[in-house]
Amino acid sequence: MTSREYDLIVIGAGPVGENVADRATQGGLSVVVVESELVGGECSYWACIPSKALLRPGAALRAARAVGGAAQAVTGEIDVAASLHRRDELVHHWDDTSQVDWLHGAGIDLVRGHGRLTGEREVTVTDADGVETVLVARHAVTVSTGSAALLPDIPGLREVQPWTSREATGVQDVPASLVVLGGGVVGSEMATLFTSFGATVTVIARSGLLGGVEPFAGEAVARALTDAGAAVRTGVEVERAARDGDGDVVLSLSDGSEVRAAEVLVATGRVPRTADIGLESVGLEPGSWLDVDDTLRVRGVDWLYAVGDVNHRALLTHQGKYQARAAGDVIAARAQAAEIDDAPWGAHVATADHSAVPQVIFTDPEVASVGHTEKSARAAGLDVRVIDYDLSWLAGSSELADDYQGRARAIVDEKRRVLVGATFVGQDVGEMLHAATIAIVGEVSIERLWHAVPSYPTINEVWLRWLEEFGR
Repeated sequence: MTSREYDLIVIGAGPVGENVADRATQGGLSVVVVESELVGGECSYWACIPSKALLRPGAALRAARAVGGAAQAVTGEIDVAASLHRRDELVHHWDDTSQVDWLHGAGIDLVRGHGRLTGEREVTVTDADGVETVLVARHAVTVSTGSAALLPDIPGLREVQPWTSREATGVQDVPASLVVLGGGVVGSEMATLFTSFGATVTVIARSGLLGGVEPFAGEAVARALTDAGAAVRTGVEVERAARDGDGDVVLSLSDGSEVRAAEVLVATGRVPRTADIGLESVGLEPGSWLDVDDTLRVRGVDWLYAVGDVNHRALLTHQGKYQARAAGDVIAARAQAAEIDDAPWGAHVATADHSAVPQVIFTDPEVASVGHTEKSARAAGLDVRVIDYDLSWLAGSSELADDYQGRARAIVDEKRRVLVGATFVGQDVGEMLHAATIAIVGEVSIERLWHAVPSYPTINEVWLRWLEEFGR
């Protein structure tokens, strides 16, 4: 057994852990990262990067077929093998050499193995051969271990060996048929993906699709899936799962019907990867989400930080990296007894987690949202005005598609006369989102937005139409 000492220990080398380590290193601290799998984490190899790589061919093909002149030139279907090859290239064939090189180039040490808290500011790492290394932190330990797929307690489900998002994004042979359990982001995106790849897809979503955004977004995605040949079943639950003699999965539903498919994908939620990282050694509950303040410090343990999915504030890679920048900077500042800027929107806090979280969902149609929905704004007690606009009415929509379909909603705080939420549904709307994010974070007044002139003809002209509807 060996022992080493650093200013900061980071457990988890995904994008979040990497960013904590990088910021703390730039702040003058010595940092070591502990990783049991691949450096680069879930996003790089099993989530954001491979899923978007796989979804892109379908989106590009649909866009081409929606424009006269291009549509006539497109005569084939998606080349699935080429799509999978492109995915493999973008995930570097699940080889993390380049990510390890980046860590070393940034002056960050790496210890491979499973890290567990074993005392105050102490992490014991066990490698694949059972060799233990004890790491001691002078100042702080950060937990950035992310989350894993939730497997619901359905009789027989575990025995049929269901897919999670990892198997879906790492697929090598596309099944003839697939049942997707869950209508959230992962379920909706993977239903879109495998439908585009030619599989027969059934989505079972008790409460509909994309419940966390405006209802019209989930409804539009459900229509598009149905039009593409998928089946979307709502209002039912799975009661039992089994495989038949041919190896197919048979799901018995609460309405007495059955659904059969070659594989079943479970996308019903996430759980924190904190069950076996030694939380009990510092008085915390194993397997729990970690409650943090806005500087990402775990409440009750002044040297422990939890950044990214594990704190359950916003389970999105970009938001985790945002938290990581704040956490790395504040850890370095506290270590050096420097001034802490922890006022709202300060350098050392993740204020945006509360009311300005952006997200793009790469379904057909694309869904982009930031800030409040109408429901959440009213629940927060805001006096809001809701403005809806049909994107097909814009001249710029015809530049994108001959029969463009889309909708945009603005949520305006009447009292402060600022935007507090925006949702866009339609082709390529993800590229419109950052303007709304800036308007919300910057609390740009309606009066000033009149001077932000959208280019013509683009679908960003919706900003002018929103303002005209709101009035001066």
